[in-house]
Amino acid sequence: MNPQPVKNEIIERYSSTFGKDYLLYEVENENAFLKLQQLALEDADFFSLEKLLMSNSAGEKPSVLDVGCATGSLLNFLRDRGWRTTGVEISPCAEYARSEKKLDVRSIPLEENNFSQNSFDAVLASHLIEHLNDPGSFLKETYRILKNNGHVFITTPNISGLQARLYSGRWRSAIFDHLYLFSKGTLKKMLQSAGFKVQGVRTWGGIAAGLAPLWVKKPADFLAKRLGFGDVMIIRAVKTGH
Repeated sequence: MNPQPVKNEIIERYSSTFGKDYLLYEVENENAFLKLQQLALEDADFFSLEKLLMSNSAGEKPSVLDVGCATGSLLNFLRDRGWRTTGVEISPCAEYARSEKKLDVRSIPLEENNFSQNSFDAVLASHLIEHLNDPGSFLKETYRILKNNGHVFITTPNISGLQARLYSGRWRSAIFDHLYLFSKGTLKKMLQSAGFKVQGVRTWGGIAAGLAPLWVKKPADFLAKRLGFGDVMIIRAVKTGH
């Protein structure tokens, strides 16, 4: 987005009428969005990491932070699996997550929470980084609050995917609220600059629903995931400690 809105304008937008509409949208689609997040984490081998952390926990549950956690459905799912959960969400969804799911969700941006260094085993950010004024600051703070060998999982639209190349400015992710859009290469470099070691990238989504018949969409989606030109990506990176 150029020119960029200032940070306070973004916070105000998500706490205004738009934020209330966003809450309704998230509540109505909770189950579908949770399923998509679970599939993305499965693609990124999150559950193998979970198994390892649980087996090495020595009685202490592993800790996860979900930044941009919306209604907290993913945090609720992970809490039931044995995680210690914390969320960050600046929209009215935060109060919903606290009242309806009894989750620890903070209502201010990540950098303002002053979490202790080396606090979390994993940080999740699904469809969050593209909404930030300063994604570099977000990655640096994520690195700081992760434990050594802690992992970050970032899901975001893929501007190097097939749909982005075909539709350009008409691409469905080229919208007002997306301040930055990332290619696989750009996001890898940003993570490396923040100190992370990238462990893998997976993509999915060959053709958006409704744009082609199923007999075209299904093989396109299969190839997009297999060949890495999907519409959305999840990237997994680790804090190596040096």
